[in-house]
Amino acid sequence: MKKALFSILLVVSCLTGLAQESIRPVLTGDYPDPSVLRDGNNYYMIHSTFQYRPGFLIWHSTDLVHWEPFSRVLPATTGDVWAPDLTKCNGKYYIYYPANGTNYVMWADNIRGPWSEPIDLHLQGIDPGHVQGGDGSRWLHTSDGNVVRLSDDGLRAVGEQQHVYDGWKYPDSWQTECFCLESPKLTYHDGWYYLTSAEGGTAGPATSHMVVTARSKSPTGPWENSPFNPIVHTQSADELWWSRGHGTLVEGPDHQWWVLYHGYRKGYHTLGRQTLMEPIEWTADGWLKASTHASPLPPTPHPDLSDPFTSKQLGWQWTFWKEYPTEALHWNRHGLSINGKGNDITDGRLMLTIPMDTSYETTVDIRLSRQGIAGLVLFYNEQAYAGITCSRQQISLSRNHGDVETLPNRWGNRLSLRITNHGNHVSFALSNNGRKSWHVLANDVDVSSLHHNKYGGFLSLRIGLLSAGAGASTFSQFSYKSLED
Repeated sequence: MKKALFSILLVVSCLTGLAQESIRPVLTGDYPDPSVLRDGNNYYMIHSTFQYRPGFLIWHSTDLVHWEPFSRVLPATTGDVWAPDLTKCNGKYYIYYPANGTNYVMWADNIRGPWSEPIDLHLQGIDPGHVQGGDGSRWLHTSDGNVVRLSDDGLRAVGEQQHVYDGWKYPDSWQTECFCLESPKLTYHDGWYYLTSAEGGTAGPATSHMVVTARSKSPTGPWENSPFNPIVHTQSADELWWSRGHGTLVEGPDHQWWVLYHGYRKGYHTLGRQTLMEPIEWTADGWLKASTHASPLPPTPHPDLSDPFTSKQLGWQWTFWKEYPTEALHWNRHGLSINGKGNDITDGRLMLTIPMDTSYETTVDIRLSRQGIAGLVLFYNEQAYAGITCSRQQISLSRNHGDVETLPNRWGNRLSLRITNHGNHVSFALSNNGRKSWHVLANDVDVSSLHHNKYGGFLSLRIGLLSAGAGASTFSQFSYKSLED
């Protein structure tokens, strides 16, 4: 009996290992809620934008391996923007997304834009998923198993929402955050509509999130749950990737199918939810399931986050926190000048970028105006941050909200700042001689707790350039390099 039990455990362990080996990061760093559109030989992908502006960054690929930033779509503020759905219908492109307790749509004739202004659908629910029926009718699924018919142009809801799906019942013994039926993504394949959803909650315990699927001959159901559910699920906290869910089905250029989704890397909730993918296969009776038979793919190369600030326009990697202050940005021969606001990290102007590694080093050169405050920080939200800020009078070292050390600025108004992050253990340093030598101002600042499970918001710990005070601060030669082994 013991030998038989050992054999079963060994098989389960081997299968789990194979499944883990088939998972590959697509975009490391905070790229949650991926929505992927195949458009001929091209693939486009967008993610949640939350309160970062400008908003939706569209990524482009031709092979699902090499992804390049393509364009920005949402420059204006429309609240806390969550999981979008990028789709193409009748020759036009659409982005459906939730914010402010309703759902919006934007459309364009060309994926590069121009895009329309957001149109309020006056529709509750989150995570919209668009589908077109065989008769040309258009439908929008939302969380909790609801669906509503859209007008033929896709720009307004017709009639009332209907409840059409109850989800898949997972065992009561599973450790999850909540049932949270959400993220409906629709795929039509071989005469069936497949409704791919998320359950279990997007954060909380390692085993919370999952991807489940159901099918129907109609875009509105009735839905039959897959016997292979869950398609994606973290089985144990021992695995590398936690809370895996929110999946989109995509056929690759070689006819291999994949599911793209998000997950947290174990021990690095600070990085946010990263875009992952793994192969799936179709069974003879028309179901999909996880596969370990796909050919291995090369690793996805990281895009370069460094920016000399000489291009006279905002780089693709930058967003601002809760604003897009184009009038405050000025390029000159010294770099990028940003008009300040507020007095410190909690209320200052923050321009942010997404780190992509568990260990990295980032530096920037600053020029201080008489009344300006400039800084290099790691920012989650106004209650969770760490960093170094400088005025002509003093240097401030923030280890977290309310934990601030100040010292006189004896180094001048032209400085280089450096943050080195080794696995969530951070040091701050300063140079006043062109980075030839560095003064280490703080060591072993622990930022490992600055993430959603403590502070909420579904955000990530981002690298930020701070401009505060009454003057403008000038930034140049921003650099980012991985310190991964």
